[in-house]
Amino acid sequence: MDRLIYVAMTGAKQSMQRQATVSSNLANAATPGFRADLDAFRAVPVLGEGAQTRAFVVAQTTGADLSPGVIQSTGRDMDAAINGDGWFTVQTGSGEAYTRNGGFEIDASGLLKTRSGLVVMGENGPITVPDNTRISFGSDGTISGTPLDNPSATTDLGRLKLVNPAGTDLYKGMDGLFRMRDGSTAQPDDNVEVASDALENSNVNTVDELVNMIGSQRHYDMQVQLIQTADTNARSVASVIQFTS
Repeated sequence: MDRLIYVAMTGAKQSMQRQATVSSNLANAATPGFRADLDAFRAVPVLGEGAQTRAFVVAQTTGADLSPGVIQSTGRDMDAAINGDGWFTVQTGSGEAYTRNGGFEIDASGLLKTRSGLVVMGENGPITVPDNTRISFGSDGTISGTPLDNPSATTDLGRLKLVNPAGTDLYKGMDGLFRMRDGSTAQPDDNVEVASDALENSNVNTVDELVNMIGSQRHYDMQVQLIQTADTNARSVASVIQFTS
């Protein structure tokens, strides 16, 4: 009975984790640039005295689906999307991080930031936009500023730091941002292209995620039923022992 309960318990635990991942993906189905989380599990034998008859289900290397989302035109000057492979660079409290969400804002001090308040990095550091200036993004990431009171006086405000490290070199943090696994910073890549006045949609497939949610719930219910069956069998054995004694 012990073996059955142990195996079923670990399976139920990982089914709950998978449900949490699917729920997070569904909650971010409308988040620009979001990359769906992936889960993988494997069985690991429990080592100890006696025969190795029990296995523990553990999470394998988790990651994210890096396939691109659909680029949708917004008509908003402050929006930009990566056309193809690549990432925008932002500054966090722990260093540089990378995102595909190009919905930008300008704060009161003129700094270009994400809508969540992170500073957007250029190749030469943070990008500052003068007051009363309209900006536009070039396909190579250059940012041009046009004074609202003098439309003919366009100036170069800098260039976005666009990077394109290998997917295996990146990991996704709890904040949804990507970072280099070795703690380094990625170098700018001139081949990354930017689409202006547009945002990239999340790459979450809601239909697939709903199917995964149903499958996870069924797996969880099955594991719980196994635990209940083991409990019923144990009670039956105890009754037989008590009766024969």
